[in-house]
Amino acid sequence: MTSKKVNRRRFVAGTAALSTAMVAAPFVRGAYAAGQVSVFFWDHWVPAGNVEMKKQVAAFSEKNKVEVKADFITSQGRQTLLTINAEAQARRGHDIITIGNWNVRDHADKLENVDDVVGRLIAKNGAANEVSNYLAKVKGKWVAVPSSWGTQNKGPAARISMMKEFAGIDVVKMYPAASVPETAEAKAWTNEAMLKAAEACFKAGKPFGIGLGTTADNVDTQGSLLASFGAELVDAKGKIQIKSDAVRAWLEYCQKLAKFLPADAQSWDDGSNNRALIAGNSSFIYNPPSAWAVAVRDAPAVAADTWHFPVPAGPKGRFVPHSMNFWAIWQFAQNKGAAKDLIEFLMQPDNVDARSAAVLGYDLPPYANMAESKVWDKIGPPVGSVYNYPVRKQHHAATHLAHMPAPPEIAVQIYNRGTAPTMVAKLKAGESIDQVIAWGNRELEGFL
Repeated sequence: MTSKKVNRRRFVAGTAALSTAMVAAPFVRGAYAAGQVSVFFWDHWVPAGNVEMKKQVAAFSEKNKVEVKADFITSQGRQTLLTINAEAQARRGHDIITIGNWNVRDHADKLENVDDVVGRLIAKNGAANEVSNYLAKVKGKWVAVPSSWGTQNKGPAARISMMKEFAGIDVVKMYPAASVPETAEAKAWTNEAMLKAAEACFKAGKPFGIGLGTTADNVDTQGSLLASFGAELVDAKGKIQIKSDAVRAWLEYCQKLAKFLPADAQSWDDGSNNRALIAGNSSFIYNPPSAWAVAVRDAPAVAADTWHFPVPAGPKGRFVPHSMNFWAIWQFAQNKGAAKDLIEFLMQPDNVDARSAAVLGYDLPPYANMAESKVWDKIGPPVGSVYNYPVRKQHHAATHLAHMPAPPEIAVQIYNRGTAPTMVAKLKAGESIDQVIAWGNRELEGFL
């Protein structure tokens, strides 16, 4: 194997692998030995993830006598997206690319059909989640393989002591690190319960770190709340629904919640919530375990007092903010057979588990049975902090991407413009619900 590092961001420097799991014997389909295949991987925030990935690629290369040229490309400065766009235009580049969320649809007409690979993975590991199907199935055909590499949930991460002292909620008792039926406390974890907790923590000087800027974390949080009310700004048929009762119910709720958010929430970006938790200024954020992992290194007392758990339930259920990466093969790839074999090998459960353990549980497999892995059981401190980070059966929740099920070409515009958090920011600034709806309607008409 040959590999090249491209401008890595040291998001969690020096992370130690928490697992001694060995890479299982490589998955081999057997028909494509020898040759060369090239791949670019997203350069993982957690450096230990890249180390484990290189081990697995080397194992595949040695067993199958395939030379694998692997590059690790940072998402800083949108380098991954620039690489994808350049290769699509030139019709040459890597055989396999790491491609996230909406970008799959942008390039679907240039991606190889991977029904065979995904079909085998589903048969072995259970159904692919809702977001996978929404993004990577085009006209009933899979154009990208749902991957665990960098795939994440953005549910609550909260300070155990603050939630107990200020809000009277024992988050560990509510969602213990064990496979148990849904607790009474979990059933009571609703939007209204979150509102009361937000008020209590705000009054105690430790507000919920929910931002209202236009970056992804803010969009995903509001997307989750929208869905919990059964609200859609645009429906699956592309029709604007902003004047619906469900959207008004979401806005009425957010009008109350916004009063208890940080004064500068409108200007928050994707790093603001992380910094608030790590600095001890916030009792609760929506985020994958990256903020907690940095705290393990920089603020151990904060990390040891942090617990991850599912989103609150609204009238229509729990919808966990989910962000995905896929592995796709260009139609102009030089070695499609070996590319499919490598992807399928990397998505075998033992390899997925080894990578997830190396990155402190950050990566989530998008296939149902893999969520029952033991990877998240013992990671800490505190032990079990990320047990409820994957969506488990007892959570009665679904993964969700903000603004699905609107047609993706419309949903991506609503997402990238940050329409939903901007509406809530306007409420926080004093505008009425009717004014906000009128503004949002003009925005949506522009997208259509």
